[in-house]
Amino acid sequence: MPEYEARPALESESAQIKELIHLAGINPMGLDWRRFLVAVEGSGRVIGCGQVKPHGAGILELASIAVPPDYRGRGIARRIIEGLLANHPRPLYLMCMEHNGPMYEKFGFRSIDYDEMPKYFRRMRRMFDAAKIVRRIDEGLLIMKLE
Repeated sequence: MPEYEARPALESESAQIKELIHLAGINPMGLDWRRFLVAVEGSGRVIGCGQVKPHGAGILELASIAVPPDYRGRGIARRIIEGLLANHPRPLYLMCMEHNGPMYEKFGFRSIDYDEMPKYFRRMRRMFDAAKIVRRIDEGLLIMKLE
């Protein structure tokens, strides 16, 4: 297992962060390297990332958690998530596919009902549900909250 360092991202790592987000198939909107925590190998390769995105009115989202397939299962995502949680106030929200819900429950997140969601997440949920019908996706989107 290669050694890595978890730390705030550098501007020079912005392209690697975007590549990792693309590889993971995550929403590429709102990627600001200044908000990212990254896991970096000694060679300088970014092998994990995550951020907390602001949505106005004190709404913060844990987002963009990504680790390349060949590095998964090594605790990299856990270390990034723990680092981000340690440095941001509550509540924190996140969006994830249903199959990822149990992973985030380990950090204390819980799935919330539509009426508990801030407006941004209600809008995202409606857009996902409309796309789900068109794309024939069987899995749902969870909006989760950590208080």
